[in-house]
Amino acid sequence: MTDISRRTGLTAAAAALLAGTAGVPASAAAPRTPNGPRGRALQRGVDAIRATGASGVLAEVQDARGRTTARAGVSDLDAPAKGPVPWGAYYRIGSDTKTYTATVVLQLVQEGRLKLTDTVERWLPGAIRAHGNDGRRITVTNLLRQTSGLNEYITAESGDFTPDAYRRNRFRPQSPQEQLAVALAKPPQWLPDADDPAEERRWGYSNTNYVVAGMLVEAVTGHPWAQEVHERIVEPLGLRHTLIPGTSSYVPRPTATGYTYFPEETRPTVTTLGFGGGADGCLISTTHDHGTFLRALLGGRLLRPAQLAAMKSTVPVSDWVPADGVRYGLGIASRPLAGREDGLWFHGGTSLGHVSEGGVTPDGATAVTAAAFTLRLDSEETHLRQARAALRMVEEVLGAKR
Repeated sequence: MTDISRRTGLTAAAAALLAGTAGVPASAAAPRTPNGPRGRALQRGVDAIRATGASGVLAEVQDARGRTTARAGVSDLDAPAKGPVPWGAYYRIGSDTKTYTATVVLQLVQEGRLKLTDTVERWLPGAIRAHGNDGRRITVTNLLRQTSGLNEYITAESGDFTPDAYRRNRFRPQSPQEQLAVALAKPPQWLPDADDPAEERRWGYSNTNYVVAGMLVEAVTGHPWAQEVHERIVEPLGLRHTLIPGTSSYVPRPTATGYTYFPEETRPTVTTLGFGGGADGCLISTTHDHGTFLRALLGGRLLRPAQLAAMKSTVPVSDWVPADGVRYGLGIASRPLAGREDGLWFHGGTSLGHVSEGGVTPDGATAVTAAAFTLRLDSEETHLRQARAALRMVEEVLGAKR
């Protein structure tokens, strides 16, 4: 699913997940034992996330000289023989998908096929025109930077956010048009400044922005969003274990069972199956593939300098992740990092049963990626404890010497 609980407050969100089928990743064959300051920091971080109540955790740090992996916990709490999380396990990266979508949009900009100042109305006439919502006041920049004022389409009532509701809906896909219709059923949070909408500074996280961004990609190219992501990112980078599941509700093997603690529930529910959305959060990947993508992006392999600079043009945000100094750009965010004046870049994502966290140095030299196979929504305290442990792991690993 997309970002159901990326912000610090618990979100009453609808169940939705992802899928596919494939073989064991080649990268799973020979993980490097954690050693040295960076490797030890990685293992400490994984253990700390596990200690917050996650069933299993897998992480990797990589640079030009190689990679180091670490894991903790088990792959299945109910298995008679509780084996570890498999090396190279697949997982839903949730809203980390947004960085891929933003990259495709910016590639279209550098090809001259689209402008960041283009309005939604230009490419999707009449698509945003209900209850005061107005696509003539929303630009491509507003979508990617989360400054459009569009409401969140994930709007299930808290009373329906239960294990039973999850089981009823885990095989029910939604089209982008259906998701957008939900968001447009009420007035917007705001309309961007009429004189210069692209420079709007008011910020509000909404998966709807990236639903519309995916629709824009299809309008500009005439191809499905998934095709553009595959041909522009997945195939050129050789991401053989990054999947776009479509309407499938399965995660390929090897993987670990995904668990969710629903609000006020004391026991976890198995939430491995489910529809995961589209351009806002559907990708399935591995820690190795996702780290490869982050390093390529910040290293300048996917975008020219002008477009990468545009991606890094940020606005300050609050109430999104439990960290100070966070700023959001075009599908990627930054925050300070002790010992580095230029900080780190990240996004992260959550879905039922999976929490994706990561970070990359501004030059793309080093990336750390992690998957936790448990989402804690049983209380604000447990949710924040897990989120803070994951953020701290990324900072300590990127700040450590090799």
